[in-house]
Amino acid sequence: QVQLVESGGGSVQAGGSLRLSCAASGYTYASNRCMGWFRQAPGKEREGVAAIYTTGGTTYYTDSVKGRFTISHYNAKNTLFLQMNSLKPEDTAMYYCAARWGSCRYWDTANEYYYWGQGTQVTVSS
Repeated sequence: QVQLVESGGGSVQAGGSLRLSCAASGYTYASNRCMGWFRQAPGKEREGVAAIYTTGGTTYYTDSVKGRFTISHYNAKNTLFLQMNSLKPEDTAMYYCAARWGSCRYWDTANEYYYWGQGTQVTVSS
């Protein structure tokens, strides 16, 4: 059974940085997967933030985080990261790790993912 466990959330001031991690377990091969980060603020829909295709490392970002966030994946340890710099108050949300088999087509559609972590809270104060 695939399990995803996020860590690294916290509270920071605007302009600060955080690094989220997602440890994946329950499968042997890390290749040919789309792994993504989503976020959900209170009263809002879950939003795709970034994704990476683990074979080749192609990355995808929503416009609001381009140039500030970097997604990466360490295949040997089945671990996904999200480096978040220049954080803004509007980045405040619960952040979720998600995974699915195959390509990252429709990477920002939550229903396309099979597996989800429990979430980690990110709070950015002004």
